[in-house]
Amino acid sequence: MAAPAVRYLQPYDPGHDLVALRRRFAAGGLVELGSNENPYGPAPRALAAAATALAELHRYPDPLGGDLKRALATKHGVDASQIILGNGSHELLMQLAQTFAGSGVDVVMSQFGFAVYAIAARAVGANLRVAPALPPEARMPRGHDLDAIAAAITPATRLVYLANPNNPTGTWFAADAFAAFLARMPGDTLVVVDEAYAETADAPDFASALSLLPAHRNLVVTRTFSKAYALAGLRVGYAIAHADVIGVLERLRESFNVNGVALAAAEAALGDDDWLRETLAANAAQRDTLAAALRERGWPVSPSQTNFLLVEFGEHVARVDQALLERGVVLRPMGGYGLPRCSRISVGNAAQNRALLAALDELASDSVLFSTDGQV
Repeated sequence: MAAPAVRYLQPYDPGHDLVALRRRFAAGGLVELGSNENPYGPAPRALAAAATALAELHRYPDPLGGDLKRALATKHGVDASQIILGNGSHELLMQLAQTFAGSGVDVVMSQFGFAVYAIAARAVGANLRVAPALPPEARMPRGHDLDAIAAAITPATRLVYLANPNNPTGTWFAADAFAAFLARMPGDTLVVVDEAYAETADAPDFASALSLLPAHRNLVVTRTFSKAYALAGLRVGYAIAHADVIGVLERLRESFNVNGVALAAAEAALGDDDWLRETLAANAAQRDTLAAALRERGWPVSPSQTNFLLVEFGEHVARVDQALLERGVVLRPMGGYGLPRCSRISVGNAAQNRALLAALDELASDSVLFSTDGQV
């Protein structure tokens, strides 16, 4: 009975059953390094706003999300009419395909791009075209190849999904390269830049696509409060684009799609810049420290501008993953992304990262999993 496009659709894979693992390791604690969450938690102002909003649980939330939109408009220097809110950016990525794609339409993404892009395209019966990523030996291994993506675009293309920085590779493309890419795009092709990890990026050549919005009516930028702002449990995302694009998207937005507690917490989080700076600095420092420690142990680590690392553990990656689970350490397997030799490791706090390294060092004595030189 399902629609043709849905019959063979694979659901989004969240990885391990974290709820079951939390119960199993309730006494000793579970080191969760698989979901790219902020280990330092939300801003104090966000927590206080969420607690206050609980008293209004019997009320429907603001269906327009007006206060949060106005706060976002001020932060990003846009008009509130250019913003749409979502139940996480996941909802908005799906909604873009529902609104602008369908049968007979091409949707383009990169190999090793975020899994939701493919689900969104296939769910509406669009033709998905996957451009090859940069090779593993490139300066930005497995990152977006903007030239290959441009070459994949046809007259039938209406959506292009990009991520900068990209999940799951952690790679990014430079601001000037993207500006040149966008200038090549047909006006009737929407270019969606998923910037879920933009706040964590500090590379000199990285820049948000938001500055290009005034010159490109076909540009859409999505953001989330789940990562840097540590509000993953509340599910708040947003997209910024030309007001005409947002107006069409609003036709399909679910009513009351962002709950009242989430609206209050997200608005408060925007006003706590000190907390954001502190947690981003801590993440960057731990990311560098963890990447160096993993490389010292002989494992290739991709460059990253996110709060996670893509690590190549080799042919025994599944057994390493299982062995770590038995020790209460959760990583994210990457087989579903076409990276069967890799795991994605969220950057934890100092104690969590030490626990991971200690568990890996314990496994290093297991000759079944590791060779004599320490490599998997």
